[in-house]
Amino acid sequence: MRIAVLTKGVPDFREGKVSFDEDGHLERGKTPTVMNPNDKQALRAALQTKVRHGGEVSLMSMGPPGYKEVLQEGMRDVYADDLYLFSDREMGAADTWATAMTLATGIEHLDEEPDLIFAGFKTADGETGHTGPQTNWCFHINEELSDRPLITHVIAMDVDEEAGTVRAKRLVEGDVSEIETIEADLPAFIVTDGEFEPSYRTASQRLTYKDLRAETTQRADEIDLEEDVTVWNHEDLNLDPDFIGLDGSPTIVSGVDPIPKAPSEREAQPVDPSDPEGMGDVLDELAPYAEAD
Repeated sequence: MRIAVLTKGVPDFREGKVSFDEDGHLERGKTPTVMNPNDKQALRAALQTKVRHGGEVSLMSMGPPGYKEVLQEGMRDVYADDLYLFSDREMGAADTWATAMTLATGIEHLDEEPDLIFAGFKTADGETGHTGPQTNWCFHINEELSDRPLITHVIAMDVDEEAGTVRAKRLVEGDVSEIETIEADLPAFIVTDGEFEPSYRTASQRLTYKDLRAETTQRADEIDLEEDVTVWNHEDLNLDPDFIGLDGSPTIVSGVDPIPKAPSEREAQPVDPSDPEGMGDVLDELAPYAEAD
């Protein structure tokens, strides 16, 4: 099996230091970044496939040089045999379409066509859910890859190598309580849902999973971000700058509004522990709620 997994860096909103330029575009190089949380399910689906069927996994992303650390973070969730970053200024400020065009071209430049491509469902900074399906649609430009089926909202899956098929359970759009089962031919594109749960059915699979998790954690700690990440720019991928990055993005950002701070619903009165009167008032107020001995 040959597997590719797509991941993305998103602003670390916990830091509260999200930076935008004058045109409303996120300045990713100046913003603390973490791996997109929804990509973890895609990584776990890829690891499940590797545990059950073996093969090689390529972990891929598009973004500034700092995204090498995002790939390193992703390695802690999946045994990645190689890492790829698509990065240069021409790719900057891309919307989902221009991003998908770059990702699809990067996948086509792998030495071997993947049997399965995994992507997570939507990102914390965009919430569109477009990039995965659009990346698969971009393959239709290449007639040799145009028959790759797309299965979204996958919560469980298995591969039948002998039959050359993948069987997946997915949530039905508009009704998360309804599940349908779909079977498709390989190669295929899988978009995992946030509800995806990996499954290891046999003792052998659980042992392989344990060994791979231990080994990949060690490899992630020891990785050399300069030597072990393959970086391709738009020239390496033979991409026309007019069709990627900002120039290739039909989406126009009309404005960016800061996330409003939630209003306080309760009043708080600070009390100095060294103030006997103030502490006495606190004890008097809490006494009715205390259990009697």
